[in-house]
Amino acid sequence: MADMLSVIIPTYNPDANRLAKTLTGLQKQSLPLQAWELIIVDNNSNQPINADLGWQPNHKIVRETAQGLTYARLKGFKEAQGQVLILVDDDNILEDNYLQNALKAFLEQPKLGAIGGKSLAVFEGTPPAWLPEFYSSLALRDLGDEILTASWNHKYPVCAPIGAGIAIRKVALNTYIKKIETQKNVITDRKGDSLSSGGDNDIVLEILKAGWHVAYLPGLVLHHIIPAQRLETGYMARLINNSSNSWVRLLQSHGINPWPQIAGWTVFPRKIKAWFTYKAWKNKVNYIRWQGACGTFDGLAKQ
Repeated sequence: MADMLSVIIPTYNPDANRLAKTLTGLQKQSLPLQAWELIIVDNNSNQPINADLGWQPNHKIVRETAQGLTYARLKGFKEAQGQVLILVDDDNILEDNYLQNALKAFLEQPKLGAIGGKSLAVFEGTPPAWLPEFYSSLALRDLGDEILTASWNHKYPVCAPIGAGIAIRKVALNTYIKKIETQKNVITDRKGDSLSSGGDNDIVLEILKAGWHVAYLPGLVLHHIIPAQRLETGYMARLINNSSNSWVRLLQSHGINPWPQIAGWTVFPRKIKAWFTYKAWKNKVNYIRWQGACGTFDGLAKQ
């Protein structure tokens, strides 16, 4: 039964308390322990991963020295025995029926390649009133209670799964894995302490382009722990800047970028103009939006 489903937790210098909460959520899953395995991928952390895994007989901790979330995920994919893979961040708490619901969806719908659901916030600090505008950049999402599905139509679908809690049919990863192993300049996603992103979106696009469907299933619910420092203006500005840059480069790599590239020499004057357009000096939200625009300019600049 252990070859049915694999839970993969890529991690880099995890917070011990948050990781413990993630593992407790997995320990409470309604799917029998014998029906799934747990793989923690240590992406070159400064200290060995210290976690109680004795409750899960099918578990292992593996190390990936190539820095970057993409490489950690790839290591997990290769180590996994399951035909269904679920990526869980080290600050995610899955609701008790998550694994069972995900497995059921794949068994009932053979065209599904990847699925996701709701990612609800657990704030460790008091969130500012303006934060909801930027929820998606914090991997928070609630698209309602209707099932949404999509297939490839040369656009990135709104209902596409996010990286937190994404469940994937292993066979649907074949083209993505081949791409990462053979191409240069792949999207490495989070790397060390950087805030770059796009790796999960890259996975979704490759799955869609291979002919599989993706879906938002409201029955899949996880709770995403958001540390207090991620609520600060400086962090959010850097996050939005980096993710905007990564987003443009991702779309360019798949040939679906709707914006024209710009000359490198125009980037700085565009940022100056945008400072006034967004009135970045007036408040925190405007400043964060301006940083997002700056990231977009950097992404659009011809290399």
